[in-house]
Amino acid sequence: MRPPVIGITAAVMHAEFGVWSQRSVVLPVGYLEAVHRAGAMALVLAPDPVATENQDAVLDRIDGLVLSGGSDLDPASYGAEPDPATNPPAPERDAFELALARGAVARELPMLAICRGMQVLNVAFGGTLHQHLPDTLGHSEHRRVLGSFEGNEHAVHLAPGSLAATAAGEELHTVRSHHHQGVDRVGSGLAVTGTSAIDALPEAIELPGPAFVLGVQWHPEADESSRVIASLVDAATAYRDARESERDAAAV
Repeated sequence: MRPPVIGITAAVMHAEFGVWSQRSVVLPVGYLEAVHRAGAMALVLAPDPVATENQDAVLDRIDGLVLSGGSDLDPASYGAEPDPATNPPAPERDAFELALARGAVARELPMLAICRGMQVLNVAFGGTLHQHLPDTLGHSEHRRVLGSFEGNEHAVHLAPGSLAATAAGEELHTVRSHHHQGVDRVGSGLAVTGTSAIDALPEAIELPGPAFVLGVQWHPEADESSRVIASLVDAATAYRDARESERDAAAV
């Protein structure tokens, strides 16, 4: 049987390679490596206006979805004016990922939303964001070292029995983070199931129910000891099996 296919969203940004300097599709390879270690196939998903309007064109082809990290969402997507510390917007990526998040939830497709991805998940269901945590919290402990996960470790408390705790395999979990924004008002239907041990900032959100819908503010792909992406792959494997059984039954 084919391995489960995990779609991972990517950014479009300026990149330099060889003699070239041009707009490119960019995704840190750590996401792919983590999916491969868990026994799945990775499919890179670049922002696509056709798929933004018709999410099934993408979601029909995958068994699980990772909303990856990256630059800040456009504050207009949650009804706010931009803070001076907020990155310039990437409207094509925002629209694509917000549409995929809603489409994945509608069909109960397993989804793991990482860092920016957790913020996308929250905004997709009506939530809002703090645009610059140092201003809100009075410290920079969620992004101590710029451009590295080393030195950015801290602990999070995960609710007993939650999907977050089950995926991580423990209720007090040391994570690697690198973010300056965070969840403010929680999106409709979502539950906060993880909080920072530093300041109680939401670090995990999930959609209660049978589907694997989990957002984490940290970066499990940067930690080879993390079980979180493997847990997504387990859910995607079950989703693949159920979908193929339905197809086989329909073909009889």
